[in-house]
Amino acid sequence: MGEKAISGNLKKLTIDTGRSETLVVCFGEMLIDFVPTVGGVSLAEAPAFKKAPGGAPANVAVGVSRLGGSSAFVGKVGDDEFGKMLAEILKLNNVDNSGMRFDHKARTALAFVTLRADGEREFLFFRHPSADMLLTESELDKNLIQKAKIFHYGSISLIKEPCRSTHLAAMKIAKAAGSLLSYDPNLRLPLWPSEEAARKEIMSIWELADVIKISEDEITFLTGGDDPYSDEVVLQKLFHPNLKLLVVSEGPNGCRYYTKEFKGRVGGVKVKAVDTTGAGDAFVSGLLNSLASDLTLLTDEKKLREALLFANACGAITVTERGAIPAMPTMDAVQELLKSSGS
Repeated sequence: MGEKAISGNLKKLTIDTGRSETLVVCFGEMLIDFVPTVGGVSLAEAPAFKKAPGGAPANVAVGVSRLGGSSAFVGKVGDDEFGKMLAEILKLNNVDNSGMRFDHKARTALAFVTLRADGEREFLFFRHPSADMLLTESELDKNLIQKAKIFHYGSISLIKEPCRSTHLAAMKIAKAAGSLLSYDPNLRLPLWPSEEAARKEIMSIWELADVIKISEDEITFLTGGDDPYSDEVVLQKLFHPNLKLLVVSEGPNGCRYYTKEFKGRVGGVKVKAVDTTGAGDAFVSGLLNSLASDLTLLTDEKKLREALLFANACGAITVTERGAIPAMPTMDAVQELLKSSGS
């Protein structure tokens, strides 16, 4: 960190002594996932469902906190039993929920999710509209967003107004305050009116991000069918001049990374998978927690590789348990896995 950055941080500290110098603020949706009590069935065949807190930005906030980091969540839920339960879950996991808002008219979003016998995930969403889509700019906790060392978001909040404009306003506030902008599109096609709309909106904020994490499937989708394993495709079509880091997650195989100076891949950590829900969010929380503590990893390849191996281990631990938030790992669990795997 240069002298200018240090003096800038000191100035901020004198203005607001409550500022956390490693705060990760996550913006977007939080909802209830209903997961079948038995695996390998369609939603129609499921005999019963178990409720689980979900929503990628909220999962990341819990993931950061579970690792010992500092995190907050900004979003909207219904003023109903599910919404109150979600706010309480964040609180229990030491996530600052002061940026949450409660809608008196719309319900908390629900999603029914199953992994069918053919390995495909099936989604059924109840959002007509749900509370998270109705967050307005006037409801944003601007002070909280301005404290973010990293401001993290997805693309689901871009689908409908007023949330879309609120999302753009929140990004602007964070950028002006000097936050690092982190973007995980987390494509959920069933929620979008069309493939074209999804592609257009996801790419509309692409060039504003400092850090982007995408999956192989998302590369294929965003490039219109190009080879997701090609460095040329990634660098020519998805890397942009303002980007500090682009990470491609490859599930159990680890990840690839691209910066202006270097690129490479880091292998996965082998475990027995039970449920892949939340693995990508755990990976992101592992990476953001490391970045929040040390931004120099963006320019130091050795440090970056260590942080990505750590993130891979976070994702690996999450697939050994059912659900996303319940499976988010602790720092001790990640270090133990890395030690035992000889990584």
